[in-house]
Amino acid sequence: MLRALIIDDETKVRDALKELINHFCPQVVIVGEADGVETGLLSINELHPDLLLLDIRMKDGTGFDLLRRVNSNNYRIIFITAHEQFAIQAFKFSAVDYLLKPVDPDDLVQAIDRAGKLDKEEAVIRWKALQENLSANGQANRKLLVRTTDTIHLLNQQDILYCEAEGNYTTLQLKNGNRILTSRLLKEYEEMFEGGAFFRVHKSFLINLNVIERFEKGDGGFVVLTGGYRIPVASRKKEELISLFGKLE
Repeated sequence: MLRALIIDDETKVRDALKELINHFCPQVVIVGEADGVETGLLSINELHPDLLLLDIRMKDGTGFDLLRRVNSNNYRIIFITAHEQFAIQAFKFSAVDYLLKPVDPDDLVQAIDRAGKLDKEEAVIRWKALQENLSANGQANRKLLVRTTDTIHLLNQQDILYCEAEGNYTTLQLKNGNRILTSRLLKEYEEMFEGGAFFRVHKSFLINLNVIERFEKGDGGFVVLTGGYRIPVASRKKEELISLFGKLE
């Protein structure tokens, strides 16, 4: 059983979460609730829950403020948030679960299921990654947490040359020559890197614009990346790519 503590300053949100958990998540027992940072800290220290369902913005601070003050950082955490794009992007990079208000029952069930399978060591790594990503100066400095079958990788975004679709998987090609096969779709990485230095040049390739060495017009069009990697450019993407990098013409 997972012992859960709900921390949110809206009574209706706490009540809705309790009702959803009681109805859809029999593996969870709610041991308490709190309405802010100070009451949340008291409840955590008293109840020692396994899982925190934690609001971001509360009247006396944020969920991040609370977590910086707890004595342990190995709690499984599911953040509850409104549409806060900066935080959501940091969650995605750090592989930390979050739920948007109003909470969807299916999303809640899936997040709690993942939390139940998460060991405490990985929970610590995810929280540390999130701390770094929240304080990073710009998206380019964020770190990406990638979990494979037997390894947890914490990658500097700048070290990724390109992402390549492989069916329902995506391979990340790194500057050091390593390749990491992940269970995310390429579209998920495209959405995650939106607004940053990555560009979808082809249905199968998402590239780091900072590592382009040249654009070759022959053979339908290719970009050559650091390390000599030649990546095809879809015809409908050429103009957009060249507009971003006129010097490549």
